[in-house]
Amino acid sequence: MSARVLSLKDLHFLTALARQKHFARAAEECGVSQPAFSMRISKLEEHLQTKIVRRGNRFEGLTPDGESIVRHALQILEDVKRLEREFSTEPGDVTGVLSLGVVPTAAAFGARLIKRLRESNPGITVKLKSTSSLSILHGIEEGTFDAGVTYTEAVDEQSLDVQHVHEEEYVLLAPADMVAADITEITWKDASRLPMCLLEPGMQNRRILDSVFYEVGVQPQVVAELSGLTAGVVMAIQGAAATIVPRGVVEAIGALEAVRVVSLTDPVVRKSLCLVTPNRGPGLRTIKALKQAVQ
Repeated sequence: MSARVLSLKDLHFLTALARQKHFARAAEECGVSQPAFSMRISKLEEHLQTKIVRRGNRFEGLTPDGESIVRHALQILEDVKRLEREFSTEPGDVTGVLSLGVVPTAAAFGARLIKRLRESNPGITVKLKSTSSLSILHGIEEGTFDAGVTYTEAVDEQSLDVQHVHEEEYVLLAPADMVAADITEITWKDASRLPMCLLEPGMQNRRILDSVFYEVGVQPQVVAELSGLTAGVVMAIQGAAATIVPRGVVEAIGALEAVRVVSLTDPVVRKSLCLVTPNRGPGLRTIKALKQAVQ
């Protein structure tokens, strides 16, 4: 190994490349030219005496050694971030930025959680992103998310710290002219006959709903596929289609005259949500505060 000293900037460059999977975009993220960025990665490979990047005409991925080095780099950078936050404020005064990923159906719960967190920790700023369960788990592994709210069934509890937070119960949200005013319950089979807007197939929630429809032997009439719940609620209000949402979303929105909220039965479906955080060391004080807010 050469006398060159490994720096935090090397690790930032390498993790940027792992995130972007593209030399030019990673260079732009790091604020340097692409030739300078490529040279830095080459020097890092020379220093560590191993190939980190599989190269062709463009970035083709990381080598097995490269993937291992990135994992170490992410943990080192997280440890540095924790160190900075732990000692940059007075004891008991928790400040900093917390990056929180939530599955779309948990957005309302996430908003309530942020309110509770900031009531006791006004110095914390939260970056909330609604995304898929897979993206949340990858983001926590890569260090782009500090914590996430996702479906318990999608989590490997051996590799992450898992805390149960909430249970979703699904209801039908339908335009008022699609469901009679005296109807309070509807079966999944009957609901499938209505024009429906649901989340995209890649979302865990959509896979859950599709599996329920499959179990009762029907296919929903999907007229629109969405990346978030807001558009589905708006479509129901405008009379375009029905949608299926957690009851907590309806409670957060409040009464809406243009729609009917109907319980889904046969079967009644409930799914557990959990708070997931990295299972590495003592953890950031912002994460500890978030866990306390959940409790």
